[in-house]
Amino acid sequence: MKKRILFVDDEPEILDGLERMLRRFNKEWEMVFATSGEEALERFAEVPFDVIVTDMRMPGMDGAELLSEITRRYPGTIRMVLSGYSDLDTVMRVVSTAHRYLSKPCDAETLKEVIEQAAVLRETINDERVRKVVSRLDTVPSVSSVYTQIIEALQAPEVSLREIGEIISKDVGMTAKVLQLVNSAFFGLRREITSVPQAVGLLGLETIRSLVLMVGVFRTFEHVRIPGFDLEALRMHMLTVGACAADLAAYSGASKAMVDASYLSGLLHDVGKLVLAAAMPEELAEILKRFNETKQPLYDVEHEVLHTSHAEIGAYLMGMWGLPDDVVSAIAFHHEPGKSRIVQASPLLFTHVANVLSHLQEGEKAGEGLLDMAYIAKLGMEQNVTEWEQRCEAVMAEGVHV
Repeated sequence: MKKRILFVDDEPEILDGLERMLRRFNKEWEMVFATSGEEALERFAEVPFDVIVTDMRMPGMDGAELLSEITRRYPGTIRMVLSGYSDLDTVMRVVSTAHRYLSKPCDAETLKEVIEQAAVLRETINDERVRKVVSRLDTVPSVSSVYTQIIEALQAPEVSLREIGEIISKDVGMTAKVLQLVNSAFFGLRREITSVPQAVGLLGLETIRSLVLMVGVFRTFEHVRIPGFDLEALRMHMLTVGACAADLAAYSGASKAMVDASYLSGLLHDVGKLVLAAAMPEELAEILKRFNETKQPLYDVEHEVLHTSHAEIGAYLMGMWGLPDDVVSAIAFHHEPGKSRIVQASPLLFTHVANVLSHLQEGEKAGEGLLDMAYIAKLGMEQNVTEWEQRCEAVMAEGVHV
């Protein structure tokens, strides 16, 4: 079935150029073009679209207002901005509504790649209800204690970028949002950023302050009362897996970039659980109840209830936010790396190993599975398992800084 894509721009010549540039994709896409936000909503009312790509500055209803309406009325739609403006005000206005941001001019292949990638991710979530709930999220809520730290730091008369980076690195939601922003086309970077300190340095204090104090993009979990769900224990586990994954990558001789990506993958590997806690608390309570009763692997119980798992949900949201592919793959396959197409040492391998070993060393014998030895043997690394166990044990003994 063709993907339905709506392009919105108040300049007809821009739309004409897009139509000519993308004409060769007519067999794969059904493309419709609108010259205003009002016309775009009329088109949606006729037949909803899979993807909307809109300009920002338009008379009447601008791009941010349009995407807010699309989020409210059609939450399962993939939302993108294609704009020639990248000032801070523009950034702040779309950071809560757009999944991706592309800069004009944008060539056909880049546009096609981003749209196709988002569409593929969309199909990984089989349940339309789950897809709509997750697509509507503009942030992953933060832990209250860390949120308080970042507020206090930003209100201090003197605070360094290093201090801000250290605080953000303690929180999954803040980390994900900052990396979504820094990897967008707003900043025109030619490389992917997986290091939070580097991201904070590139964004600068003004942008971080705007995100936190003015726009309120970072939010906290409010009144989380889900039987069997321990938010702080989950945060500590994710921090531990990030530290272990980075240590294993460094020990293997990986590059600095892969070490950073391994830490990020480990930190974000269970972000889908936070999404469920924030957006689908009743479903998560049912999942945890069944898990405690049956002792099946948690992701099997999730599939019974939701027809998907926290791994797929986390990968879907992070992929939609434009985080690097190797990080998204690590999140998606951290339980079952053998189902991926990655056949080399990667953030996926180090995240999988760190996750399983940390659970086992925390005394959990069920719920998160065992090492995928067939996959590890395929990489010719089965002889490393004992050393991996020792290194993860040492990282956990040292503890993570919170």
